[in-house]
Amino acid sequence: MWAYNETFYQIYPIGFCGAPVHNDGVTAHRILKIGEWAEYLQELGIGSIILNPIFESDNHGYDTRDFKKIDCRLGTNDDFKKVCQQLHDHNVKIMLDGVFNHVGRGFWAFKDVQEKKWDSPYKDWFKINFDGNSCYNDGFWYQGWEGHYELVELNLQNPAVVDYLLECVKMWIDEFEIDGLRLDVAYSLDHNFMRRLRSYCDQIKPGFALIGEVLFGDYNLIVNDEMLHSCTNYECYKGIYSSFNSMNLFEIAHSLNRQFGPEQWCIYRGKHLMTFVDNHDVTRIASILTNKKHLPLAYGILFGMPGIPCIYYGSEWGEEGVKAPDNDYALRPCFDEPKPNELTEFIRHLIAVRRTSDPLCNGVYRNVVITNHQLIFERKSDSGRVLVAVNASDSEYTANHGELQGTYVNMLEEELPDADFSKAADKADANASENVTSKADVSAAEPASDAAPAADAEEPVKKSPEPVTLSGQLVMPPYSVQYLRAL
Repeated sequence: MWAYNETFYQIYPIGFCGAPVHNDGVTAHRILKIGEWAEYLQELGIGSIILNPIFESDNHGYDTRDFKKIDCRLGTNDDFKKVCQQLHDHNVKIMLDGVFNHVGRGFWAFKDVQEKKWDSPYKDWFKINFDGNSCYNDGFWYQGWEGHYELVELNLQNPAVVDYLLECVKMWIDEFEIDGLRLDVAYSLDHNFMRRLRSYCDQIKPGFALIGEVLFGDYNLIVNDEMLHSCTNYECYKGIYSSFNSMNLFEIAHSLNRQFGPEQWCIYRGKHLMTFVDNHDVTRIASILTNKKHLPLAYGILFGMPGIPCIYYGSEWGEEGVKAPDNDYALRPCFDEPKPNELTEFIRHLIAVRRTSDPLCNGVYRNVVITNHQLIFERKSDSGRVLVAVNASDSEYTANHGELQGTYVNMLEEELPDADFSKAADKADANASENVTSKADVSAAEPASDAAPAADAEEPVKKSPEPVTLSGQLVMPPYSVQYLRAL
């Protein structure tokens, strides 16, 4: 599956494009903005984007009105065709948000039921009881998703509903040439529906990726050969930021070993779960970390651990955003343009290193050294071995372990072609790169200063990294990440 070796980039289009939060019925061609970022995404090394809802909806996109029409606040179907072409031209695949568990009250079939009641041919598309009433006084009761009655649950055990949804997926593939789907609230979806979806997509577009949103429970129930290729790894999402904030790297080490370790009882060995440090539903990593110097270290773990890394738009330059009790607007901002900085460049390096490393993409996982402030783990496949070493402390640490033997090269010091982030880099806030990393050593990074080099300053001579021979010890600089490839 192509997705296993790629890095994903998640965009919430209604926020990203600066659209009104409530559908005003006015057509505006805002979605074209996504295509304008295609070159930036290619330079960053992104293999695919995940677009949260883009179809006609009442408000936030998850309350769909029409699965076959781009939301008027974003533009038209023709606009989105252009965006998809631009992304594909820059080798970026497209994954859409498949919101199949529920629709909005403005969904065309539900409106027919509101009008015709028992006489509607669509009454069995929903979970309706005509002996009751809704909080909207519809004259019938219906099931709303998790008590949210603005979200009307679909009856996925009705073959007509399943046929309609598969028809929509086919239209998205035929018209927009999309490459996969993120399945919203996959933990709520009927399992037979997911089996049918997998089989159908495999037939009409082999290699079509299905990744589910799962918050809890046993991921094996839906990530298997009959259903989904992957799902979100919320357990390790929490483990990453919590380990740094509590200065207890045993937490993330335990979660990773429980999921992917060498013991037979480890539960997700061989699976590629989608990993992330933030998304459109949670406080951004730059806001939730109590020590901002841990920000690049969090990404160091993200790209070194098993899984499919996904970046949330703006977080690659350290954008902040705190989840509010009653809305997520602060998490879903509009940016005029990318604002790349040193953190962005470090993440670009992580993406490039991972993409070309079979151990990092597909290797098994094993903990080597664990302390409260340091973690060294191994990723190993038939083609090689990589040690990922993280020091969250403000002091240098020398790790001692009998397995720290042999000759290695730090992959994060290896030469990369220079990125050209076009005009975005020139317009970025000079202070946005505070406490982020250089390629070679996180501890060497300094906050951006007014003494930035002039545009015509002579570039420093770049050197290939020197091999390092370990004899039972590894020196770990303060606030550092090392990816050590065995030679």
